[in-house]
This record gives sequence, structure tokens and C-alpha cells, in this order.
Amino acid sequence: MAGLKELRNRIEAIKSTEKITSAMKMVAAARLRKAQDVMEKNTAYRQNLLVTAGRLWHMLHRQALETKQTISLPLICRHHEKAETYLLVVLSSDKGLCGSYNSSIVRAAMLRTEELKACGKNVKIICLGTRCYNALKRHYSQEIVRSSLSVANQGVEYEEARTLASEIMSMFMAEDIDVCEIVYSHFRSAMSRDVKSEQVLPLAPTMLENASDMCEDAFFESEPTAEDMFTQIMLLVFKEIIFNIMIHSQASEQGARMTSMDNATRNAKDMISKLTLRYNRMRQSAITTELVEIIAGAEAV
Repeated sequence: MAGLKELRNRIEAIKSTEKITSAMKMVAAARLRKAQDVMEKNTAYRQNLLVTAGRLWHMLHRQALETKQTISLPLICRHHEKAETYLLVVLSSDKGLCGSYNSSIVRAAMLRTEELKACGKNVKIICLGTRCYNALKRHYSQEIVRSSLSVANQGVEYEEARTLASEIMSMFMAEDIDVCEIVYSHFRSAMSRDVKSEQVLPLAPTMLENASDMCEDAFFESEPTAEDMFTQIMLLVFKEIIFNIMIHSQASEQGARMTSMDNATRNAKDMISKLTLRYNRMRQSAITTELVEIIAGAEAV
């Protein structure tokens, strides 16, 4: 009977675990829906911003052809002759229970760091997320310049993107870094994510070439000058890129956690079913044994 009691306690424990994983799945699903809503709302702003920047770029390009002069690019778009120092911003979560989400990001960050070091580059790392910091500090404690909690804990806000963008820009303008890349998980669906290392500084104006194909022949006057407007709008584009990356990182984390908790709930149900079947068989066997003993004793009397 000790075996039956042990199985019964184990089944109850797994049922409690199933309730927890099921609740975590529902919480992650709700947060994922919120993140997807933010992504959808941000899409219109992103497209309009790129179209406006694309119009200015085409106008500057056309004016340069007419005057036979080169375009004076803003500092945010200027590549350094010798890109020696790279900044890697790594986005991960603070908590686990989200499958291979964090390990994939850490692996990509380590791989990119080793690639840059092999090319003779200096690497600086900013960790946004406890998981990536704990993993990277074992190998790259000297390269980590700052670490903080994940930006997706309470939901990404645009102000957080502005703060991070200002920090990166300050390092770039002070020539502390030459290139900035962000390692994050790009959201595709709740079941699909791609880990990327995306360069965000310096910006390439070529990204705007296909942004406004319908407006190449449009003419408009601007005040201040087109160059000043292009400089200002590229700063907005940079902040938008940072914000978009943060949103994708948040959605990927919640999608990974929802999928992981769903698998855990399914596994718990399967285990409960198997243990219940085993418990019933042992119980039936014990009852049969007791009946046989009672019958044998009655016959002996």
C-alpha cells in the first residue's frame, strides 16, 4: 500500500504543477496579444516615417545629381573609415521557463563576439536582461559595460526606446563606438522566431531607396532645409528601429513562454494519465490479492 500512497501523492503534485503551467500559459498568451497589438499599431507609424524619409532622400539625391555635388550625410549615417569598436546590445528575458529563447540569444551573441574578435575588433556589450548577463559575464566580463533588467517586463514603452537610443547615440557621437548591433529574437509567430544580429548604427540611407517609389517625381519645398529635415527624421528613424526591435523581442519572449508552458501542460496531462492507469492497476492487483487471501483462508477453515 506504500506504493499506492506514493503514486497518489505524485499524481497530486503533478496536478498542482499542471495548474501552474496552465495559468502561466494564459498569462503569456494575454501578454503576447498585447505585444502583437502594439506591433500592429506601430506598423502604420513606421511605414509613414520611412516614406517621409524616403521622399527627402530622393529629393536630396536628385538635387545632388542636378548640382553635381555629393550629398552631405548626417553623422548618424556616416561610416567610419576604420570600424574598430563594436557595441553589441543583447536583449533577453529576466526569467526562464521560455524554452530555448534565452539560450539561442546568448549563443548568437557569443558567436558574433567571437567573429568580431577574430577580425581584430574591440567589442563592448550592453546586456538588457538578467539571463543574458548571467551567461555572458562568465566569458566576457571585461567587455560588458552595462547591464539592466529586461525592457519587456512591464511591456515596452516608447520612452524606453528613446532612452536606449540616446545612450547609444551618445557613445557613437563621442566616438566611443563605431558600429552598433543589436542581438535579439525577431518575432514571426508564437511558434516561430529568428535570432538576429542587426546593425542599427550607422544607418544606411540605401534602406530608404524603395520606401517611396510613388513619389520620386514629386516636388515640394521645406523649411528648414532638406538636409536639416533629413538629419532630424533619421534620428526618428533610428529611435523607431530601436522601438521596433524591442517590440519584437517582447513578443518573441511571450510567444516562447506560451509555447513552452503549453508543452509543459500537455506533458503533465500525459504523465497524470499514465500514473493514474498505473495506480488503478496496482490498486486492482492489491484488491485481487486480498480477495484471494480471504478465499484461501475461508477454504482452510
